[in-house]
Amino acid sequence: MAVKKIKIRILDEALEDLFFRLKNTKWANQIQGLEWNKGTNKEYLHSLVHYWINGYDWRAQENELNQLPQYKCNVDGVDIHFFHIKGKGKNPLPIILTHGWPDSFFRYQKIIPLLTDPVRYKGNADDSFDVIIPSLPGIGFSSMSEPRGFNNSQVADLWAKLMTEHLGYTKFGAAGGDIGSGVTRYLALNYPEYLIGIHLTDVGIIRGIMTTNDIDLSTEERQYKNSAQQWIAQEGGYMSVQSTKPQTIAYALSDSPVGLAAWIIEKFYSWSDCSNGFENTYSMDELLNNVMIYWLNNSIASSARMYYENTHSLPPMGKIDVPTGLALFAKDILLPPKAWVEKNLNVMHWTEIPRGGHFTAMEEPELFASDIRQFYRIFR
Repeated sequence: MAVKKIKIRILDEALEDLFFRLKNTKWANQIQGLEWNKGTNKEYLHSLVHYWINGYDWRAQENELNQLPQYKCNVDGVDIHFFHIKGKGKNPLPIILTHGWPDSFFRYQKIIPLLTDPVRYKGNADDSFDVIIPSLPGIGFSSMSEPRGFNNSQVADLWAKLMTEHLGYTKFGAAGGDIGSGVTRYLALNYPEYLIGIHLTDVGIIRGIMTTNDIDLSTEERQYKNSAQQWIAQEGGYMSVQSTKPQTIAYALSDSPVGLAAWIIEKFYSWSDCSNGFENTYSMDELLNNVMIYWLNNSIASSARMYYENTHSLPPMGKIDVPTGLALFAKDILLPPKAWVEKNLNVMHWTEIPRGGHFTAMEEPELFASDIRQFYRIFR
């Protein structure tokens, strides 16, 4: 399948079905006064669903997305949906941006103009990028010929073919967070000949530290291990479910849009820098856009299966020699020990950003884009 330009158009019937389900939601009870402590806050979710029914306009959001050039291309049996926005300037640097879970390509929507047209934002034309933003297999508008699981390494294989065989790039940069960080690192590990450099906002949960005896760890690594154990115990229930029995939860989340929203939005609340209030961190439109990508494409089952595959079929990660930049946002999950990162990656750029959480490009797009520009100047 050649690269084919597309536009998003959701059928009216799908939207009508959604509104019927929203209006006929069977609501769970909530103990008063706990707010978000035991999961998604009912009062906030009520207000979000009210807006979803009465104020949210998917057609307007769809139209805005269709202003951006987007395509589909079959790579090894997977119809990959991706945005491909050419940079302005003499020599834009191609970069592929990979999202994670429970976000989507919406993670990077705000930074597209910042990277493709820096002059518009009082930047330098020499910092421009060709930006490629694919949806992970089975998530959003990327579909598969048959339901199957993908791990981070297998997605990296698809991305390498997309960038070189279908888009014609011989060298490119890559960036990502969450699952996108894992995919980006496997790109660098398996295809170093293509990669100019990689930019990460996290390195995931460091399994090597978690399975090492404390006596063999540095003080910083022991602190990380303790923090990670506490985080997994308090926040990792979703991960335990999705990495062991993903199909079970998928039935409920595929049937109830409110249930799906609750499952996803609680992560945005818990993992983001909400020091100025959740409502000031994300608009309802932003949150619902992301939920809609999962709902309209019935993506939650295939997205959950990535956790299963990354737990059961992911090959070991070796040392990465491709030049690496890290931008660590202060309120992100489990900031890694610097010594461990420097031992396992070829770190040429390290930035500690004083605000922002896990969904970096959504929360702090200017800071995120600035750090990417700064890192890749090394290779211009």
